[in-house]
Amino acid sequence: MSEPNVTLVEEAAKLDAADELRAKRADFVLDDTIYLDGNSLGALPAAVPARLADVVAREWGQLRIRSWEESGWWTAPERIGDRLGRIVGAAPGQVVVGDSTSVNVFKALVGGLRIVQARDVSRDEILVDESTFPTDGYIAESAARLTGCALRSVPAPEMAAAVGPRTAVALVNHVDYRTGRLHDLPGTTAAVHAAGALVVWDLCHSAGALPVGLDVHGVDLAVGCTYKYLNGGPGSPAYLYVAREHQPRFDSPLPGWNSHADPFGMAPAYTPADGAVRGRVGTPDILSMLALEAALDVWDGVSTAAVRAKSLALTDFFLRCVDTYVPAGRVESVTPAAHERRGSQIALRCVDAGEVMAELIRRGVVGDFRRPDVLRFGFTPLYTGFADTERAARVLAAVLAGAPGEVA
Repeated sequence: MSEPNVTLVEEAAKLDAADELRAKRADFVLDDTIYLDGNSLGALPAAVPARLADVVAREWGQLRIRSWEESGWWTAPERIGDRLGRIVGAAPGQVVVGDSTSVNVFKALVGGLRIVQARDVSRDEILVDESTFPTDGYIAESAARLTGCALRSVPAPEMAAAVGPRTAVALVNHVDYRTGRLHDLPGTTAAVHAAGALVVWDLCHSAGALPVGLDVHGVDLAVGCTYKYLNGGPGSPAYLYVAREHQPRFDSPLPGWNSHADPFGMAPAYTPADGAVRGRVGTPDILSMLALEAALDVWDGVSTAAVRAKSLALTDFFLRCVDTYVPAGRVESVTPAAHERRGSQIALRCVDAGEVMAELIRRGVVGDFRRPDVLRFGFTPLYTGFADTERAARVLAAVLAGAPGEVA
């Protein structure tokens, strides 16, 4: 490993000592690995294994069918949705947990389209940001084909200018998954509304990393996963936000029995339930859902403003460490330097990124690689420290210099 810069090492120690979130690290199952891939899969919260064991052994093993009522299984999607709502800035009754992000993107797009076309049938265009996560683009293309709409891809920063009189719905990623660029949620939302359309925000790379403010910014619909910065576990259920004002008109394209006004009436005709329940489809995935609920305990008493402040401090510090340790010209940051345009990751362009990341992981620094040439490092403020950050940059420099393979 490269020789440490004493100034940076001392600064990291001071920053860690002053970190108001430092005690949260003990709430996670971690080891000596420097884990900078929480933007793909968050670390395991320490309370989850015991809670999940109880769900399996007692609630399922002993109570069995009684747990739908006695253990609160039936109301879990809305109960956990309200807990997520506090993190993304949504008042109770607007977030429901369940299904995957892809399924919820489809519900939000088609449901939003139906709301708009009910008042203006001439609006037959869906906008999607051109650098969107692929599944969002696939779902948007399918939704456009199924509804007879045109699909137009535009750069996310140009979405506000691109929306027009034919636009029904715009689908935008809050943070670009490759570069970590933070897009303008308040400004884009206002511009889309001014043009008479609705907006769907994908929060996969922002929820749990920075304040979102769904209600305060007047967002119509939003979706997101829970296994990244929210630490819900691999394949943990996603969520759907439908603003209260739109709920009476939200016509889900997937009207499953769980969203029926009387689900156990087993009526042949569908009558939607009121409120966020309309976003449900089929039977909830209870094991992963209750693991998520336990994982959310780490957010008790945590301010998203404090999370954002530490995220920016960590990413600033990482960039400074990279500039100090890494030979000039070897990597290039493609993440915006401006705080107002940065999420909670740093993406570095590197010609041999795949090989470099494989060696970083072998040496105990875990990030990820995005083809063709991007190294991604995600900074999760609840458990990532400044000493971790300095060491990660130092190991990166050693790998890039071809130094012997000392682990972090």
